[in-house]
Amino acid sequence: MIFRLLRRARLVIAILVAAPLLFALVYTVVTPVSTLMAWRKVTGGRVERVTVSLANVSRSVPRALIASEDARFCGHWGVDWRELQAVLDDDDGPSRGASTISMQVARNLFLWQGDSGPTAYLRKGLEIPLALVIDLIWSKRRMMEVYLNIAEWGPDGEFGIEAGSRRAFNKPAARLTPSEAALLVSILPNPIERDARQPGPGVRRKAAIVSRRAAAAAIDCLG
Repeated sequence: MIFRLLRRARLVIAILVAAPLLFALVYTVVTPVSTLMAWRKVTGGRVERVTVSLANVSRSVPRALIASEDARFCGHWGVDWRELQAVLDDDDGPSRGASTISMQVARNLFLWQGDSGPTAYLRKGLEIPLALVIDLIWSKRRMMEVYLNIAEWGPDGEFGIEAGSRRAFNKPAARLTPSEAALLVSILPNPIERDARQPGPGVRRKAAIVSRRAAAAAIDCLG
């Protein structure tokens, strides 16, 4: 009985390890669906997404995203260990996140959402190896493209930068200006309570900071 349980446990572990790797390989050419998108579809929620290639997105968007979320995106291998260590060494405790764009993609594709409670620490621990795996398999350009197509960009099931751009500014993502890109990025990760179309003072302040940083953001790894 014990040996049978051990064999089953090994099989489960092998599947859990192999599944993300297999999906990551498939997602090199197939546009993925996030766990949140899948959940909304299963529960009858609205999902609106128009998939676009990175070539059809204004360069202002990845500049703003890197400036806001992951300044060393082009220089790390999925995890920004320097930023992660800085958060862990914070005398006041972790007051900010250290999730790279790769870690956020890993979370959106393979893990659950939500940031509170003990399970948040478990999820963060799982994000790290998953981010390292997909960063090894994908190019940085593909990583950015997937992020922009699976992130939630609006309050009513708008997923992907194209749907978010059309809702907020009634224009395709290819025509977004730097200031519009900064506003869209500044509503992340909570587009339910923050609105790029009618931004409040907090969103405007963050967008101003993002705009200043975006001018110096490194995007050479995107080609």
